[in-house]
Amino acid sequence: MTPYRELAPPTGLLPVVACLWEHDVPPGHEQRIIPDGCVDLVRLDGELVVVGADTGPVVAGPSAGPASRTSGIRLRPGAAGAVLGIPASEVRDKRVPLADVWPDVGPALADALSVADPAGRLDLLARTVLQRKAERDGLVAAAARRLGVPGSRISVVAEDLGVSERHLHRRTVDAVGYGPKMLGRVARLRRLIGLSAGGPSSSLAERAAVAGYASQAHMSDEVRRLTGLTPVRFLEDAALTAA
Repeated sequence: MTPYRELAPPTGLLPVVACLWEHDVPPGHEQRIIPDGCVDLVRLDGELVVVGADTGPVVAGPSAGPASRTSGIRLRPGAAGAVLGIPASEVRDKRVPLADVWPDVGPALADALSVADPAGRLDLLARTVLQRKAERDGLVAAAARRLGVPGSRISVVAEDLGVSERHLHRRTVDAVGYGPKMLGRVARLRRLIGLSAGGPSSSLAERAAVAGYASQAHMSDEVRRLTGLTPVRFLEDAALTAA
């Protein structure tokens, strides 16, 4: 089995959940997590935590103990605020115990997860999110789609959606964890990863232009800021994850 696996969410969760996932972490393995615009609920080292939207790379490990399995549920950009019941900005760049966010269900859920098998853990997480009956912020979801288009501008996106830039910024911060500018940067990085998947078929400069960067130097600077690696090193084994 592959170390990292994504599974489709139940039909009722498709509007707010990008995927369920599992990651088998071998001993001595270093994990590098890069921004994707999402918030995850993760069972990490036996504790259930909310992993907020990151604005930069997070490197964990290498682990010294035995192999371990991490599992989680990834919320779509624009869904976190509603699912969590708090502004998503409160967990930005943080790992927060779910019991602190959901004191009514967090502790009992953590106990149930501790005795469940791997498949049961994912089912428990999915059923708990479904019970929240949350709805993704439609305005933010539409903005995220538009910001994913090369050459998009926040002012134009806001105008197309019939709101002010200030209003769009506030809604995005509450629903995602950060504003449209950061969301656009993440979308551009994901485009670059998609263009590089399966091996380079064009030069870095060509991929940078297609992804929407002003220049190869701009792309290099952004990749370093968001991943902590050079473009060549990062794109060697980068793969798009569900978001």
